[in-house]
Amino acid sequence: MVDQNTMPRQATGRREGAVILLGSSLTIVGSVMVAPILPKLGAEFGPVEPNAGLLIPLVVTGPALAIALCAPLAGWLADRFGRKNLLVLATLLYALLGAVPALLNDLNAIVGMRLLFGCAEAAIMTCCATLIADYWRGEERFKYVNYQVVTIGVMGALFFVIGGVLGEHSWRTPFYLYLLPLLLIPAMLKILWEPVRHTPQVAEELPQGQVNKLALLVGYLLIFCGMVLVLIIAVQTPALLVSIGITSSTLIGMAAGFGLLSTLVGSLLWPVMRRLLGIRGCNVLLLSLIALGLWLLSNAQSYNAVLLGVFIHGIGAGLLVPNAMAPVMNALTPRTLGRGMGGFTSCLYLGQFVSPLAVAAMIATLDTDLRGAISALALASLAGACLWLLAQLHASRSAPSSPTSVS
Repeated sequence: MVDQNTMPRQATGRREGAVILLGSSLTIVGSVMVAPILPKLGAEFGPVEPNAGLLIPLVVTGPALAIALCAPLAGWLADRFGRKNLLVLATLLYALLGAVPALLNDLNAIVGMRLLFGCAEAAIMTCCATLIADYWRGEERFKYVNYQVVTIGVMGALFFVIGGVLGEHSWRTPFYLYLLPLLLIPAMLKILWEPVRHTPQVAEELPQGQVNKLALLVGYLLIFCGMVLVLIIAVQTPALLVSIGITSSTLIGMAAGFGLLSTLVGSLLWPVMRRLLGIRGCNVLLLSLIALGLWLLSNAQSYNAVLLGVFIHGIGAGLLVPNAMAPVMNALTPRTLGRGMGGFTSCLYLGQFVSPLAVAAMIATLDTDLRGAISALALASLAGACLWLLAQLHASRSAPSSPTSVS
């Protein structure tokens, strides 16, 4: 007989969700809050640091690489020692490591601290995603997966502005904001609870199921390739705007903000699209939208044409993360959730890191320019949409009575 204290428990209110969603948003805040101060860092360290041109971008991109490398380890630790404990510790380290660069005067030390900061981000993102899978099932789980994506987008936009405003005074000031998550730790300790620890005795009596390895592999591949395509807008749009004579930093920033807004539109549409089209059908739609957006961007000759491409691409990007994450969660067993979501987080951020490298490789391989490389990646996205369409048609023929909401 299993003790009632060891039985699985589900979240009964919104308090756990609010804490987890705020915790999830810390990862996007980690990058967007310092992005606006890069010019000031260049002015400060450029004259005295020979490698400033290489190191300064790493202040923003370094944590993403650290997340990609450390997320699988964070997932293992979450399964081994508990999600709540690791989340609280990681949030404490996030606050302290995030604020330390404000006290440093060496660019190499700042980059090193940002890499350590990324390790804390990896644990936070992995634990928050895992707790969503632990606390909720079915439609409630889908709902909080989508809430997570929307919250990350909103907080990213908010703190991008806040970081820019505070950075006007000094490049050091935004780093002090990383101490704010210390206020979240008491709520984590009080509201969150540790999911059932699957001891051998409990595991014998609780149905665990088996990991769906194929679904896991497909989800990992989808989020990796998808993020390669998604980040093209953020990284390459400024260069395309300059190529058509748009050099105003305000207009370039507005294009980035418009892209973020359209991503939120996609995230908000995801629940409806999933019910109408199913998971596979949503993959067809999102990859088609990304392909169309990239094609429009590669052929744009005016600012409005760029905005149209960014908007369409952003809707597809907003559908991507929840549509890839939900099947991965469902493919895992309770005892493998941490490791599985750690792998998902790793693939997500590895795709972001690889994106500019993929564009550079396309330019070199095809002997083309930036527009040609983006066009080639648009075709790759369209090919992916066609593969998912074939999978959807095959599944419909094989099991016509199965509900599309879980396909």
